[in-house]
Amino acid sequence: MEPALLSLVGGTFLLAGFVKGVIGLGLPTVSLALLTATLGLQPAIALMLVPSLVTNLLQGLSGGHLRAVTRRTWPFLLCATATIWVGALALTRVDTMILSGLLGLLLIAYAAIGLGRVGFALPARLEPFTGIAFGTANGLLSGMTGSFTVPGVLYLQASGLERDQLIQAMGLLFSLSTLALAVALGGQNLLSVDLGLLSAAALLPALLGMELGRRLRHRLSEALFRKIFLFGLLALGLYLAGGGFL
Repeated sequence: MEPALLSLVGGTFLLAGFVKGVIGLGLPTVSLALLTATLGLQPAIALMLVPSLVTNLLQGLSGGHLRAVTRRTWPFLLCATATIWVGALALTRVDTMILSGLLGLLLIAYAAIGLGRVGFALPARLEPFTGIAFGTANGLLSGMTGSFTVPGVLYLQASGLERDQLIQAMGLLFSLSTLALAVALGGQNLLSVDLGLLSAAALLPALLGMELGRRLRHRLSEALFRKIFLFGLLALGLYLAGGGFL
């Protein structure tokens, strides 16, 4: 609990919360990427648990579409949650540098798809089957890297949900994935009291950053800010992938 560490964690979650306040997403992704680059993958995953859970739980339970979203996406959410513990086994069996490199590749893919505005639509009749496939892949990758976005967010975007439903569905995905990841880390003794306390303390700067981002949202160009956010993720992804594989 040195001052330098507290400052690093507090500043990271203040920035990550600000990003989420402006564009509505990005807190787990930004905090995970920055902390992995500075502290390593395993501590980064543990530190993001409390802020990610609380902020995304609020997002997942608000919006008025909980029943409709759950009824439509439950096969995907179930598989994305249930398979996390399988992926998390890699955290104690695979070199963490390789897993950090994998996280870098996921960030690169997410940023490239966002910058290229690549999109696709899934036929409604295929949603149950594609939900199982995408959910399983997302759960395995979430367990290995702590990132919940690829391919899960891409699947939700392709399913044709309305904007408010999509935001709520992403909140549910991130909340359930965070809970499952916490259980998986605890089962492998990768959560310590110090990390738990520091993660809980990181909730305050995260909430402050979100409030600041919400207040400044209308004064900023959301499109420009999102582009800067994606370029930042791309740079971090390249850094992590290079360090992990090269």
